[in-house]
Amino acid sequence: MSDMLSSVKTAAAVRRTARISIDLLLMLLMAAVILWLVGQMWSVVWPVVVGLFLTTLTWPPVRFLRRRGWRPALAASLVTVVFLLLLAGIAALIAVPVASQSGQLSDGVVAGIQQVREWASGPPLNIGDDQITGALDSAIERIQNSAGSVVTAFGTGVSTVLNTLVTAVLALFLMFFFLKDGSRFLPWLVRQLPGRFATDVPVVAKRCWSTLGTFVRSQALVGLLDAVFIGIGLWILGVPLVLPLAVLTFVSAFVPIVGAFFAGFVAVLIALVSNGLTDALIVLAIIVVVQQLEGNVFQPMIQSRGLGLHASVVLMVVVLGGSLAGVVGSLLAVPAAALVSVIWNYVREQLSDPDPDAGPDSDAGPDEDADQGPEPGGSTVAAGAPA
Repeated sequence: MSDMLSSVKTAAAVRRTARISIDLLLMLLMAAVILWLVGQMWSVVWPVVVGLFLTTLTWPPVRFLRRRGWRPALAASLVTVVFLLLLAGIAALIAVPVASQSGQLSDGVVAGIQQVREWASGPPLNIGDDQITGALDSAIERIQNSAGSVVTAFGTGVSTVLNTLVTAVLALFLMFFFLKDGSRFLPWLVRQLPGRFATDVPVVAKRCWSTLGTFVRSQALVGLLDAVFIGIGLWILGVPLVLPLAVLTFVSAFVPIVGAFFAGFVAVLIALVSNGLTDALIVLAIIVVVQQLEGNVFQPMIQSRGLGLHASVVLMVVVLGGSLAGVVGSLLAVPAAALVSVIWNYVREQLSDPDPDAGPDSDAGPDEDADQGPEPGGSTVAAGAPA
């Protein structure tokens, strides 16, 4: 009898495991289909993502103006214009000092190349001028033989630049419309969704928006720390263009891996041509130390606290995103993981809530809803703010 009961329990456990496995496979299949569709529509999805990131930065001043009676279109227009002027100012802050010291830098480049050449001609390398000339001739011959590849690479680079410009323009237009009409989105969505979805989806959207804003602010804080520490090191060493290099470091912090490499390369190059090899090596050491502190200490700590993710999770998702989708994957890995965590936590709350009368977001008061972002249909719409 006990053997029969044991076999029945085993069969029931196997059936339950099979059902769970089938459900997991269906969920994975659905996720794969969604990712495939996103990849097919990436030319549209990517500007929307960038526009949302920019909106999280520019929404607080728009909210401030709208609470003081400004029309949504006027507030969004003013903030968009100020944002564009700020971008132009940052570009000028980098370009003007570089242009004013271009002669000094070009002379430093020539002197640096001459120093490297003299160093290579001495011990222990003992590379003569004829060997350098032969190496240059070989490089030129390889370039001539692979002219087709060079043209293809040049065309790919031009296409990438054009796509980047188009994405930037679309993202700016989308940012303006998000700022202007974002508060209408959730009320419209509530009218379109049936049953429980009309309650759950807006709550999840508000939480996701708040999480996205936290990510952008934490990334800006990490970039500011990089810019301050590296800028102080450059200033102590007397490297020229400290302020443009600090600004470049801050801006490049929003582009994982490649941004840090590019900003560090520029700083080391300027230190080399202006101060010499010793200071360039010191600048390289400073950048490596700061980048290691950022990647392994500052960024995981700040983002894990703000996003509710453990520091190890932040590190792993960045590595996974980079291996799957390169730089874009590294940029989107942390916010994507945070949004998945928000959705999972909400579903878990609803499944474990014993009180059916409890609202799905009873812990969020009207003030909190009002601060979530441009999309909630909270106090902004309820208060009769013009839309």
